Amino acid sequence: MLEALSDKLHDVFKRLRGEARLTEGNIEDALRDIRLALLDADVNLEVVRDFVSTVRSDCLGHEVLRSVTPGQQLIKIVNDRLTELLGSEESGLDLSRKPAVILLAGLHGSGKTTTAGKLAKYLQKQKKSVLLAACDVYRPAAIDQLEVLGGELGVPVYSDRGNLDVPRLAAAAIDEAKFRHIDAVILDTAGRLQIDSAMIAELVRLRQSVSADEILLVADAALGQEAVQVAAEFHRAIGLTGFILTKLDGDARGGAALSIRKVTGVPVKFIGVGEKLDDLELFHPDRMASRILGMGDVVGLVERAAAEIDEEEAKKLQAKLKKNSFDFNDFLGQMKQVSKLGGMESILKMLPGGRQMAEAAGSIDPRQLKRVEAMVLSMTPYERENPDDIDFSRRKRIARGSGVSQEQVSGLVKQFNMMRKMMKKNNILSRLMGGSAAPSAAEFGGGMGAMGGLGELSGGTPQSSKGDREKRKKLAKLAKKQRRKNR
Repeated sequence: MLEALSDKLHDVFKRLRGEARLTEGNIEDALRDIRLALLDADVNLEVVRDFVSTVRSDCLGHEVLRSVTPGQQLIKIVNDRLTELLGSEESGLDLSRKPAVILLAGLHGSGKTTTAGKLAKYLQKQKKSVLLAACDVYRPAAIDQLEVLGGELGVPVYSDRGNLDVPRLAAAAIDEAKFRHIDAVILDTAGRLQIDSAMIAELVRLRQSVSADEILLVADAALGQEAVQVAAEFHRAIGLTGFILTKLDGDARGGAALSIRKVTGVPVKFIGVGEKLDDLELFHPDRMASRILGMGDVVGLVERAAAEIDEEEAKKLQAKLKKNSFDFNDFLGQMKQVSKLGGMESILKMLPGGRQMAEAAGSIDPRQLKRVEAMVLSMTPYERENPDDIDFSRRKRIARGSGVSQEQVSGLVKQFNMMRKMMKKNNILSRLMGGSAAPSAAEFGGGMGAMGGLGELSGGTPQSSKGDREKRKKLAKLAKKQRRKNR
């Protein structure tokens, strides 16, 4: 998510380290690089000019504290201004009316129908009942797709394939929601071009007839400045109340996220960060700014952990760690928990300094983790519960049963023991659940991140094993550096 921009800004701040103070000279050098980074991310030119001008004024007007380095001071200023640019605070949905009517609009291929399903899933998590209304009468596959999504979610879908009058169709769907005492109706409309006057006129009539509480434009973040222009046209036509930016998890440069609110005055309310129905997040400007600047999103990680990790299971695991009785059954459980949270790399990137650590650790192939799982499942119940008793002959049998070498089984046992020690020391799971301060990237990288060494246990070539060892050395150095910084 905006990783190219994040990397370039990180380089700017890194170059300022070691400077005794901020001067007009090093400020101008840094601002020039920030300007180029923003333009390369396809941020609107006027937005870039205003942003850079404001940051310059803040830098020259600040008396840098002796305890703060110039790089840290600039990060603080840029973070504050980025948060302001993105909208300062999150904007939720207006669900005060029952049923609340949410109208989704957008271009062809922007992902409206999928987003309607994601939004329904989000509202379900908020304990709201939802009705999906198939108002795209021009593409029969859209109705089929919405019905499939509704079936997957257990959400009713209102459709009438013989009715081509969209305003009347929407009104009938709302009446159905009233009859069923449903909290919210999501209207999935047809994709249209902003230059298609007939289709825009239909959208205007629909807006007027249903008196929508929320009119959200689903915009593809990959379009960059073009998405901003589209947003401005739709806003002039139907009066938008918010945006949902999709495909921010892809190769999008992300300029739309930084430009769209400033240009239109309308807030971004949600962002799509994946293809699954759970991959829709409420947009938090301060958290997005922190992630862009490499400061992580600890609050977001804790919220995700609270939603996905079973609190009772976490307490049981904490007790087992204290008794040093963490076994391979627990290990399998933790692999599944990490997967629920989006994988180790995803978690690291949400911790301060974790992105660089994730890159040093390298990616973990899910197929390799499957081989690790096969090794554990090849153990007897006794061996899983008593990992210290896995001797030479047992390792030989486990290797034969899982189709790997004996050296790989020995490596797994070694990595397991390392992870057990680190998890006991740092109490990672209970801290993620909000019991105390969230773990740092270095702690997480050393604890759960012990899984990062599992790649070479899974049948890699000697060359790839050497590469993994180099990555782990680099990871260890970063972890050590982070621990010194935290003291």
